[in-house]
Amino acid sequence: MTQAFSSGDHVSCTYGGKTLSGTYITDRDGMAVVKLSSGYNIGVEKGCCTLVAPAPAPASHMAPVRQDPKLPELSIISTGGTIASRIDYRTGAVTSQFDADDILTAIPALAEIGRYRTKVLYTILSENMTPAIWQELARAIHDEIKHGVTGVIVTHGTDTMAYSAAAVSFMLDTPVPVVFVGSQRSADRPSSDNAMNGVCAALAAESSLGEVAIVMHGTTNDDYCAIHRGTRVRKMHTSRRDAFQSIGIPPVGTVDYASRTVTLSDDAVKRGTHKLALHDKLEPHCGLIQFYPGMAPELLVAYEGYKGLVLSGTGLGHVSTALIPGIKNLIAGGTQVVMTSQCMNGRVCDRVYDTGRDLLNAGVIEGGDMLPEVALVKQMWVLGNEKDPAKAAAMMAADLKGENMRRSGHGL
Repeated sequence: MTQAFSSGDHVSCTYGGKTLSGTYITDRDGMAVVKLSSGYNIGVEKGCCTLVAPAPAPASHMAPVRQDPKLPELSIISTGGTIASRIDYRTGAVTSQFDADDILTAIPALAEIGRYRTKVLYTILSENMTPAIWQELARAIHDEIKHGVTGVIVTHGTDTMAYSAAAVSFMLDTPVPVVFVGSQRSADRPSSDNAMNGVCAALAAESSLGEVAIVMHGTTNDDYCAIHRGTRVRKMHTSRRDAFQSIGIPPVGTVDYASRTVTLSDDAVKRGTHKLALHDKLEPHCGLIQFYPGMAPELLVAYEGYKGLVLSGTGLGHVSTALIPGIKNLIAGGTQVVMTSQCMNGRVCDRVYDTGRDLLNAGVIEGGDMLPEVALVKQMWVLGNEKDPAKAAAMMAADLKGENMRRSGHGL
């Protein structure tokens, strides 16, 4: 008779002459799903497994890690994500449910770098981030800096972390480092990057940096983390540990993991350059749309009444001529339309071809070398803070937080 198991039970399974032990997760299609000590899952016939020990009782919340009062004070604001996650053995899924104190327990080396104030702002997956939460996050960071912390660390899911870093970059003038950090792989996996990324983030938060940045693995090895400007970074791979890359510029710094050394580039904004200021108004009624060949002009109708729209065009910033009348109608109706490029490097220039000149004549604003998603966040911020259309257009074309460089890197 097949044994009945509960999620979290420790089991031993014998199959094909080999015996492996692990944690029972669930049944799927008549097979037992077991997580091995290596962190990986196997599926075996349930009858191959025997109970070794029942699932342990849920652990009570651990006491906060003892902190050295002589170390610099840092703030950890938790929003969720894989870096702050654990395995749900009912489903085998990674769920975001740690609070900030749990992060200190999970990454003990953090206690050697600083002492920490912790705040759980949200516990969500990053695809559930919203402009309203960005505003709350900017206010929370502002309050922590007012308290006098040396730097702020924001734990965040990686999928939309670049959006959030850009949003905070525009809403907050900061004299200290504001470091976003995440993890591509959860702590139960042997290849997890959570501990190294967390340590590097703390070191960057104590450094002489003075801007909003993302700190993540610089390579697939555990050698160093890159410090990416919050308005020039994109997640470029679904699962690699070095998924985040600076676009159009080199990283503004690195953190050597072995030596615990932070090196900043000459282009990095330095600590104390800016006075603390919060500008947290956003206009949420903005959109982002990517042009593709054969795109129906009728799709633009969905954006009538929007305050802003960012187009991700081809090459130098183009869409088909069939879309130009619809774009002109949007602009006439009060929608600010900004053109960016689907290319990862280079800048928009709508003065080269007839289509580009037609777009300019329709009232489209050139987005320079802004990343489309950064242009969207910037547009939300600009239109939330400037109601005069001409001034708002000038702000979109200007470089406010390193998002729109006068000269693009990597060959142009």
